[in-house]
Parts: sequence; structure tokens; C-alpha cells
Amino acid sequence: MTTKSPSARQLRRQRKAALETQIEQQRVDLMVESSRWLGATQQIDSTFQRFKLPTYALGGLALLASARHPHALVRFAQRGIAGVLLLRRAQRLLKMLRR
Repeated sequence: MTTKSPSARQLRRQRKAALETQIEQQRVDLMVESSRWLGATQQIDSTFQRFKLPTYALGGLALLASARHPHALVRFAQRGIAGVLLLRRAQRLLKMLRR
């Protein structure tokens, strides 16, 4: 009783079938996770969609204003940077005082 070992072609077919099964399972997993992700981020997406148009409108108005008065944009940027630096310094000071 001799058993015949599978040929290389049969081994390739088996390997291909196993890989196709694995790929199909990965696709199913991806679809399930995609649905979960969309459900989890639905609130964020709806909020973004609600504020998208006003944000673009304000950006356009700011762009027009900066085109008409470029120096005002520079002043605004300087004040913004100064404000951020002031907030950071205040946070560091509060951390030091809490110790």
C-alpha cells in the first residue's frame, strides 16, 4: 500500500484556495469594522458637516480682508502668537504654583 503524495500542482491549488479563503475573511472583517467605525464617528461627522460651510465662509472673508489690508493680517498673526505664548506661560506658572 503506497500512498501517492500530492503533486506540486495540487499543492498550489490547495494553497491558492486557502489564501482565497483568508482574503475573503479579511474582506468580511474589514466591512464589519468599517461599519463600526462609521457608527462611532457619526456624531463627529455630522458636527463637521454642520460647521463646514460657515467655516469656509469665514475663511473666505478673512482671505478677502487680508488681500485688501495685508498689514492687518500680519498684526493679527503677531497678536495670535503672543496670545498663545502668554497662555503657555500662564499654564507653566500655574503648574509651578500647584507644587
